[in-house]
Amino acid sequence: MVLTPSLSLFRILRYTWKVDLLIIATCFATYYVHEHIIPKSIQFPPMLPTLLGTALAFFVGFYNNQAYDRWWEARIIWGALVNDSRSWSRNILQYTIPGNINAEELELIRRKMILRQIGFVYALKEALRKKNDGYYKQFFTLQELDLISKESNIPNAIISLNAVDLEYLSKQNCISEFRFMQFNGFLTLFTDHMGKSERINNTVFPTSYIYFTKLFIWVLVIFITFILADTVGIWSVLLGWIMGFIFHVSHQNGMALMEPFQEVPSGMPLNQISRVIEINLLQMLGEKNVPEPVTSVNGEYIL
Repeated sequence: MVLTPSLSLFRILRYTWKVDLLIIATCFATYYVHEHIIPKSIQFPPMLPTLLGTALAFFVGFYNNQAYDRWWEARIIWGALVNDSRSWSRNILQYTIPGNINAEELELIRRKMILRQIGFVYALKEALRKKNDGYYKQFFTLQELDLISKESNIPNAIISLNAVDLEYLSKQNCISEFRFMQFNGFLTLFTDHMGKSERINNTVFPTSYIYFTKLFIWVLVIFITFILADTVGIWSVLLGWIMGFIFHVSHQNGMALMEPFQEVPSGMPLNQISRVIEINLLQMLGEKNVPEPVTSVNGEYIL
């Protein structure tokens, strides 16, 4: 997630220099064709790029709106996951009693259920980013790892483990019927957060829309350069580049937000959010050795 409210010129050029060179080359090629190949008698109506630019603005605007909606929905989901993880752990610690088991066994179960929630968050992050660093494994016993590794959806398997212990606590009179429903509600919320995240991650924006938007931008650049060449000459190359730069950068902004879970500067800071949950839950368990918060990269963005 980008942290700085403004971008430096160097950073802008670092991300756009390739497309800038392509636009300039296209404008120069168009100007050359206008001056040396196309007969002077052939002229396009000046209003043509105006109409095309207006239509293209709607295309790019719609795409960017949809991209931001996906990004913002992902942010809401993971913000809720932070709060629900804290509430889950607080309820586990405060609203369970020994019942028919001793205090030592209850404390062990409490700890396992809270550590599993940390592991669930990291496993879900790995699944969304399609990475297998295995960080979540440290929060489980070898027996638990053997059980969840047999399933294709690791986060879902982790929720199932907590459901088993929750049922056990209920049968041992460690939680009341009303509390059991509340705890089960949290497991349902975690499943919802997981499913919504997977839906966003697995839903591909129509590729034809992206392709034709890019194509229309290049058509607009050519028409602007060709038509302005009659009035401003070689300066049409500069004006064509300016218009192409505006539309291309606007379109690239939308593309950067379209995949919110990717490990890129404009994506969701899943590393930071996961670490916040880990720190909070470990401190609730009374752990002294907790990891440091995730730091930003050069003060510009955080992953």
